[in-house]
Amino acid sequence: MPLRDGDRAGHLELNRRYWDEEAAAAHGPLARDHWARTEIRWGLWGTPESEVSVLPGEMTGARAVELGCGTAYVSAGLARAGAQPVGIDLSERQLATAHAMQEEFGLRFPLVLGDAERLPFADGAFDLAVSEYGASLWCDPRRWIPEAARVLAPGGQLVFLRYSPLFALCARPGEQASAALLRPLFGMDRLDWGGRVEFVLPHGEMLRLLRSHGFVVEDLIEVRAPRPAHREYAEVSAGWARRWPSEEIWKARLAG
Repeated sequence: MPLRDGDRAGHLELNRRYWDEEAAAAHGPLARDHWARTEIRWGLWGTPESEVSVLPGEMTGARAVELGCGTAYVSAGLARAGAQPVGIDLSERQLATAHAMQEEFGLRFPLVLGDAERLPFADGAFDLAVSEYGASLWCDPRRWIPEAARVLAPGGQLVFLRYSPLFALCARPGEQASAALLRPLFGMDRLDWGGRVEFVLPHGEMLRLLRSHGFVVEDLIEVRAPRPAHREYAEVSAGWARRWPSEEIWKARLAG
């Protein structure tokens, strides 16, 4: 799907290049382990779904869309739970890895090259929309959240994981998060890292945005790193994330 003219030099094109030319090389080798998981695990710290319970208890036949699916391991978990997922992503390289994993694991569902800020799906087409560090971080929430609302049926559920605003306040380019506040909360919207753009709205703004598009927030889980953690990250240490949340999961339902 072509990008909108106003975005060709903006965050969508910048992020597409970042994933196709840089990030996919690092994330591709992780895909096999992610696809092999018997339970959906969320985010940096592999938080198990059984611990947070953000997905519907019964997903048999549920129409699901993963917004910014990357290598589509979350969609694979949804398919194993009985859902009928569709994955959409801006990166051809990430989708190529997802296709390879489908062949290897014998688990197939539609994968679409496209823009989560302008979804190529009909109104009310899905019962569940999910994003784990996909559209929830790399797309403008003032664009992807209205689109999620549009393609969800009344009563449909939205689940997304993103960086926490506290982490964004302490994040440093090329280094692990600081224990000090490095930028103001008021006015925080997007983080420009040179070769990529990430979006993190403060809690109040995110809550008002969701409500303005018909969502009722059912839960907000601030994720804590486990002890011991399975690994450290260039952007945040497990020790930091045991003291403060580096990521959070939102669970909302479309009224109706």
